[in-house]
Amino acid sequence: MRKLTAFDRPNQTVPRLVTARAIHLVDDAGTKATAMLTDRGRIVAIGTPAECEAAAERAGLAPDRVDLGDAVVVPGFIDAHAHPLMYGQMMTWVDCGPAKAGSIPEIVALLQEAARRLPAGRPVRGYGYEHRNLAEQRHPTRFELDAVATDREVYLMNASGHGGVVNSFTFERNGVDRDTPNPEGGEFFRDADGELTGELSDAACNILTGVHGVKIGHHGPNFHLADEPEEHLRQLDLATRHFLAGGVTTIGDAQVSRREFDMYLRLAEAGRLELRVSMYLLSHLLDDALEMGLVGQFGNAHLSFAGIKFYADGTLGGWTAYFPDGYVGDPCRTGQLYHEPADYAELIRKAHAAGLQTATHAQSPTAIEMVVSAIEAALAERPDADARHRIEHCGLPTPEQIARMAAAGIRPVNQPQHYYNWGEGVEEAIGTPGERFNPLGEFEAAGVPMTISSDAPVAEPIPLEAIQTAVTRVTRRGHRLGSDGLRISAAAALRAHTYEAAVSLGREDDLGSLEAGKYADFVVLGADPLTFDAERIAEIPVLETWVGGERRHRAAQPEGWTA
Repeated sequence: MRKLTAFDRPNQTVPRLVTARAIHLVDDAGTKATAMLTDRGRIVAIGTPAECEAAAERAGLAPDRVDLGDAVVVPGFIDAHAHPLMYGQMMTWVDCGPAKAGSIPEIVALLQEAARRLPAGRPVRGYGYEHRNLAEQRHPTRFELDAVATDREVYLMNASGHGGVVNSFTFERNGVDRDTPNPEGGEFFRDADGELTGELSDAACNILTGVHGVKIGHHGPNFHLADEPEEHLRQLDLATRHFLAGGVTTIGDAQVSRREFDMYLRLAEAGRLELRVSMYLLSHLLDDALEMGLVGQFGNAHLSFAGIKFYADGTLGGWTAYFPDGYVGDPCRTGQLYHEPADYAELIRKAHAAGLQTATHAQSPTAIEMVVSAIEAALAERPDADARHRIEHCGLPTPEQIARMAAAGIRPVNQPQHYYNWGEGVEEAIGTPGERFNPLGEFEAAGVPMTISSDAPVAEPIPLEAIQTAVTRVTRRGHRLGSDGLRISAAAALRAHTYEAAVSLGREDDLGSLEAGKYADFVVLGADPLTFDAERIAEIPVLETWVGGERRHRAAQPEGWTA
């Protein structure tokens, strides 16, 4: 894999000597320091205060002192799989998640209130519902959403991001009726009498984007709903504030279309890109990328191209991941593969032959088999010991597939918050095998490096919550998912959200650990996650977030916080 060569933009930060109770380097030796010297955005030295003072003297620096007292410093968290623009966009929608609505009438009431506030004709959009969290234990229907509006689009996105429910107007406007065939890679769901229920998934969501939308067909769920460019920039700014508040300093945008690419370029040009972003272009842009000569990583310290994103199947949360024998919770549902295996293998071969890293969404054993087999075939044709092909989510690999992933250098990018939020639903969907969902401990035992991330907006970008869940495997409802062998230590989870995430992005030469020469991206915490009560790691306050030696976030003093 060609790792990114960063081209620094001028950094005017003054030299600083940062001291704290503990600074975890997250290097191979597990080193802990108490002082760090930074200059022009990078780390000059790290160790004791005396060692850093001596380094400053040798370099002719007169650093400002930043005494963080009893706080603990860790590397900036790297969210290697997230969707920042969609996250920011959804924050302008109606939150219909479990904290806001526990039943379908409550969801309808929230959407009705939004409809009253919006200008006439403006779409009403909600997000965050998970049908197994509702009192009715089912999806809403289009007829229930008709109570919100009959003269404009109403769309309620499922928490999985892979579909949702629309009102009757949306179908009528787009000419969709009971006789409309399902699009390739998507479904208009119907009841026992063949009538549209209002639920749709994946490529069927194309009807929401209109003639100016991003048509991605079988290349994955279409949540690229258009707004005016200035509104998109505002949404990205809003998302940035939330990522920084969680301690995230670098993001891997795992679904970049022309929309996202344009917005990032606008932010970068205006000097408003406060985070580092590595972009994975959607697979429908593969030929465009090759034609432009994008055959390896490129970019600067804040915005870079990383690789190509593919989809193998759908989501476990939305029951569209591919289980050919049907779901235990609904034998009539099988989910779907987005590609025929031979077609997918050819896409991977083409990308790999050009030297591109691939990142493929795959959840079920069948989908993961398609990905692993395709990568093995590509590597056999053109060996590369450092290709770093990724499997996104990688929910339910078999032990045999995990062993093959280790041999091929395939890197899973998991999201523990998926099972924190709805892990019980995976067991309901597919039975006892669902207990292994996100088997981090099995990856560790097999020597497969782990990366954990949020998948925001599917989960909030709260790395400490992801770390807690990886350590405990306890869900939001208090259920412990699977055996102890699936859990990992706090140190391993911290490394998975920092250094290993940097490796997955090809950025470990500059990011992921606090070592001399790397960027001064770090997070100041109110307690030490490596020694704190594992069941309460998510409670640790993020006090400050620094990017390139500049403080980008400072939290208000947490009230009533006791370690």
